Amino acid sequence: MSQHTNLLLPSFETEHDEEVERKTEKQTLNGGGSVWRFKGNRAAKEAASVSIKSVLSRLYDNCSKDVKKTLLPLGHGDPSVYPCFKTSVDAEEAVAESLRSGAANSYAPGVGILPARRAVANYLNRDLPHELKSDDIFMTVGCCQGIETIIHVLSCPKSNILLPSLIYPLYYSHAIYSQVEIRKYDLLPDQDWEIDLQGIEVIADDNTIAMVIANPHNPCGNVYTYQHLKKVAEMAKKLGIMVISDEVYKHTIYGENSFVPMGIFASIVPVVTLGSVSKGWLVPGWRIGWMAMHDPNNVFKTTGVVESIKDLLNISPDPSTILQVALPNILEKTKKDFFDKKNLTFRQNVDMMFDALKEVPCLVCPKKPESCAYLVTKLDLSLLEDITDDVDFCMKLAREENLVLLPGEALGKKNWVRISIGVERSMLEDAFARLKSFVARHVKSQTT
Repeated sequence: MSQHTNLLLPSFETEHDEEVERKTEKQTLNGGGSVWRFKGNRAAKEAASVSIKSVLSRLYDNCSKDVKKTLLPLGHGDPSVYPCFKTSVDAEEAVAESLRSGAANSYAPGVGILPARRAVANYLNRDLPHELKSDDIFMTVGCCQGIETIIHVLSCPKSNILLPSLIYPLYYSHAIYSQVEIRKYDLLPDQDWEIDLQGIEVIADDNTIAMVIANPHNPCGNVYTYQHLKKVAEMAKKLGIMVISDEVYKHTIYGENSFVPMGIFASIVPVVTLGSVSKGWLVPGWRIGWMAMHDPNNVFKTTGVVESIKDLLNISPDPSTILQVALPNILEKTKKDFFDKKNLTFRQNVDMMFDALKEVPCLVCPKKPESCAYLVTKLDLSLLEDITDDVDFCMKLAREENLVLLPGEALGKKNWVRISIGVERSMLEDAFARLKSFVARHVKSQTT
């Protein structure tokens, strides 16, 4: 069985959206000659159009079985399908013990079971000056439900949210679906991808509800310093907005900067942190995460945010009780050696690919990542003669080489390209060879 079995891969028999829509139009009449009075929600289609799954689906459709090369899926972010990225034995044992115990067969409360919430609070308290309690934690179906929940809770007429110009696109999808205006702020690649705080102040207004940061940053791979995060907190306080900090990659750091949790600055500004075991423990399919409310001044309670979160979670799917029961042992018993070994593999892959890309001048990586599972590169179109943008680059690469990379447009920034390094080293070597061959065919000829 292929190691890519669980990835979204091409069937080479995909029906295009236009053809589906034509068929749908023909089928709106019922047998009696009148029109059916129901139809699908267009808002969901618009929100999904910016998701990674939708973009990858279109890229995989562009791959061809006529290309005599195996498919190389370097556009996704799931290292767990490869033998070199396996989860901790301690985590596996915790889940097995939970399953065998018989204590995890029931429904869970909407906010999560108390032992799981207490375990997350204790886990986060290791790095915090103030103490989180179990009531400050809400269990979610991975980090994704946390994103959905906080955006839906904050949405209101005319509201807007500040998102970085490069970010995991589910933030865009849920903002679109909740009819929250997206305002993008810049990241500064020449300054270790720091946030352009002056730009933040320009785009915020009285309808701004929050700013989202990712630390460590997905996909840029930087880790913010204490000094920079303190400036972020002070700016958010000045604007009267909360900070939503996505910290799912806190256990995937292989550079010099240490992780600093945004919750340290909760005495300055209220902070919601989103976390999960998905990335750190290489188990995105387990779907267990949390929202943590860092709020020693009780702003979230007085503004009704906490109550709204509880209400929404009471009408939402719960994370698996089996995983919730297992979570305390996962967080407490996983050995440091597991994280060290995993991060060493990431660092070796980054070193190899970062150096290799120096031979592909049209893809420029401004800074070697120190976290996460990607290389983000700037596409220099001036060196290519028949490529119009990042999407065109990735589409033609998929068609000609069966190599799938993610265009920056899917992450919010045009003419950038993301390369996943969370794969086997041999795949990166093959990908580099194909990439080099592709660029050689499309590079502008030198004139004298």
